[in-house]
Amino acid sequence: MTSSGTNPDTPGAAEWAAAWELLLPAASAPARARGRSLQAALREAVRSGRLASGTRLPSSRELASDLGVSRGLVTEAYEQLTAEGYLRSDRGAGTWVGGAVRAALPRARDLAPRSPGARADFLPGTPDLSLFPRAAWSAAQRGVLAELPHHTLGYPDPRGLPRLRTALAELLARRRGVVADPERVMVVSGVAQAMTLLGFVLHARGVRTVGVEDPASPEHGTLYASAGIGTVPLPLDDEGLATGPLRASGVRAVVTTPAHQFPSGIAYSARRRTELLDWARDMDGLVVEDDYDGDFRYDRAPVGALQGLDPEHVAYTGSVSKSLAPGLRLGWLLVPAALAEEVVERKRTMDLGNPVVDQALLARFVERGDYDRQLRRCQRAYKERRDTLVAALEDHFPGARISGIAAGLHVIATLPDRYGPQDRFLDSMTTADIAVRPLTDYTRAPTKDDVVRLVLGYAHVSPTRIREGVHLMATAVKSAP
Repeated sequence: MTSSGTNPDTPGAAEWAAAWELLLPAASAPARARGRSLQAALREAVRSGRLASGTRLPSSRELASDLGVSRGLVTEAYEQLTAEGYLRSDRGAGTWVGGAVRAALPRARDLAPRSPGARADFLPGTPDLSLFPRAAWSAAQRGVLAELPHHTLGYPDPRGLPRLRTALAELLARRRGVVADPERVMVVSGVAQAMTLLGFVLHARGVRTVGVEDPASPEHGTLYASAGIGTVPLPLDDEGLATGPLRASGVRAVVTTPAHQFPSGIAYSARRRTELLDWARDMDGLVVEDDYDGDFRYDRAPVGALQGLDPEHVAYTGSVSKSLAPGLRLGWLLVPAALAEEVVERKRTMDLGNPVVDQALLARFVERGDYDRQLRRCQRAYKERRDTLVAALEDHFPGARISGIAAGLHVIATLPDRYGPQDRFLDSMTTADIAVRPLTDYTRAPTKDDVVRLVLGYAHVSPTRIREGVHLMATAVKSAP
């Protein structure tokens, strides 16, 4: 309800309408308490922020009429709150909420994951967000807004804009060796949504468990659990996912990171890739390929995607989270023809498609070569940081074995026995306010904790900070009791 004295187009009308209900109990209070109740209700509306500074109030005559009270009672309330500084009154211009009160508005919490703010932070999985190409992105945004036809601002194809699907198909075929028909490319909100979509579709088909690598990202299990699907941990060997345990498990779908296994850093061998696809064909199963950092290979050409060998048994997914920024929430999913319609329908019912302007922006960014330039820029920066980390570890932890260095955004550091046991080492890092994560955090298999194996991320850390951080690690170990 809006007071008859407040035009909806008048500045402050919305605020007044939102505060109106606070005055109704005051109007129905006993006669002797009505004036004090009205003053208290107005005062609380200003204090709480329901009536913001600058809100114009109805005239005393209009408010009295609306509330069914005497005009004198309203006039007295206005005068009292004006004297206290809550309201201000300009002769001939009405009564307004003053600016003296600063309402204690409820705080909106930010639950986004953040860096721990440690003295040294080597947690894996985070790119350098300062490398985001703001100038090029802004230019692409201006171009998109100038050229985007009005009709494209309606509900999009749930698979994504044809322009972006075409650009992604060409990019993925060229850079990752993917068999990419634009009709089978789906734009998603990152790999997380891709996994969830596949989980819902598999669950609808009667699947209740999927295999996952062990060690692996804990997120894979969490995402499939949200779709009602359990996970079966499957061991790795030096060539990748061990296919003997895979066949014995009885699962018909398995989640993999074959180009650069997370977190071990293994690149699946050619033989293991063949064995994995043989399993999928024999079982009429599905391999889900998470190509989370396939573009970041430093010492030799990137290993092509597994999907390119058998697109009818491999679902392929990736995103711009490592190359641009995870906050963009843009990724892609390519699915076998047998699953395509079901995945598209699930995407439609889930969110009706990704934001159109963001899709058009990424399409333009890819088409004009800006995305390739960004990848080259990141590769140069991350290779320098990897080299800096490896050198610093060799200097401060002689005898350490460093693996998984050929690609990605992290390394595995296995420290000599003298630095163990692992619990004592981790305690010394916590005491020194150094953020590290052991490899054991990523596995469900029983492990001996006497050997220190660390998953050290470096992409988000400058070379100077990397050197300083490794020095702090060594100092903390030496000073530990």
